[in-house]
Amino acid sequence: MITFLVCLALLVTAYFTYGRYLERLVGIDPAARTPCSRLYDGVDYVPLPRWRIFLIQLLNIAGLGPIFGAVLGAAYGPVAFLWITFGGIFMGAAHDFIAGVISLRHDGASLPETAGVYLGGGMKIVMRLFSAGLMILVGAVFLSQPASLVAARLDVPSLEGIAFGGFSWLLLIVLGVILVYYIAATLLPVDKIIGRIYPVFGFALLFMAVGILVVLLFGGEYTIPEFTSFENCIADAKAFPMLFTTIACGAISGFHATQSPLMARCMRNERESRSVFYGAMISESIIALVWAAIAMAFWGDVAGLNGAIAEYGGQAAVMIDVIANKTLGPALAVFVIFGVVACAITSGDTAFRSARLIVADFMGVEQRTLRKRIYICIPLFALGLLIIFGLPFQTMWSYCAWMNQTLAAVTLW
Repeated sequence: MITFLVCLALLVTAYFTYGRYLERLVGIDPAARTPCSRLYDGVDYVPLPRWRIFLIQLLNIAGLGPIFGAVLGAAYGPVAFLWITFGGIFMGAAHDFIAGVISLRHDGASLPETAGVYLGGGMKIVMRLFSAGLMILVGAVFLSQPASLVAARLDVPSLEGIAFGGFSWLLLIVLGVILVYYIAATLLPVDKIIGRIYPVFGFALLFMAVGILVVLLFGGEYTIPEFTSFENCIADAKAFPMLFTTIACGAISGFHATQSPLMARCMRNERESRSVFYGAMISESIIALVWAAIAMAFWGDVAGLNGAIAEYGGQAAVMIDVIANKTLGPALAVFVIFGVVACAITSGDTAFRSARLIVADFMGVEQRTLRKRIYICIPLFALGLLIIFGLPFQTMWSYCAWMNQTLAAVTLW
């Protein structure tokens, strides 16, 4: 428990200390005009309140990472607490904050364009292809996984089963509904869907973490293991570097730098940067810390967690369901699963939206006109569906994890 509490305190303290240091480092200017005030277009450049932008940013960057990744990454033992905490403070949150401020000061430009400013024209071309490819891949992952989570609850074949021989009309209908939502969220002005429903889902994500935290601190039933050494608890794997990709979103994720421009186009003052960019990443790290802790404590210890992972075939969604039912009760467990599905969906739609902006930026296509937005989106969604039905999920996820960390390296450069 001591390791967990110290890490939790460090994350909270970092927001008020290291976060302020980064503000001074980049020279936050409250008097500077932000992109939405100069380039308002009613579609992507739309001013939104700080609290709403914070919750949207949190959902954009979170997805299933701080839940699924933390539960599976906890199999490496309490060393996961250190990776989440120090990685989150000094790498992830710093990465998100500075990348967000850079975009804010370049008219809300997407990551490939700002990379071109600092790393040259050649890198700009590489990043255009790489970033757009990652966005489509992330969109495909988070289009397939919510449908698969629903399939698990309804006991019907998974998407991978459909792609390779199985079939389920019900699952295809679920996939179709999510796809229609993705198309609408990608095309419509940011304040019409994303700006309205994301805050609700954001509160759900925070509520889940707070509920689990209360159980851990006051339930009296669970004991969180302490960090004692860097010894890894999985017999045939190494904590380093596999821990980095397992809990990528708990510490550093290049994907975040592709999402920050969406919110940089909606911010009304540079002073909001610390809460929106640094604060959202610190919040995600806290959520990951809580889920990693309950994963280890729920099954008694790290060895018990590894046994559970083997028993459930590494299906984090099933493990989350088991934890929620036991700790929060069946009624709230349904709410938790709904929140998990929402987390996945709210990263998938903004991945496709970000892909649209990346393509629009490098092609120089204005986005006020709906017809032009549709022209860009058709091939993006077509490629996403080809990936879903053409690749096994594990293959998709492996490429996604590698590209995510590579993108973080380029962003830090």
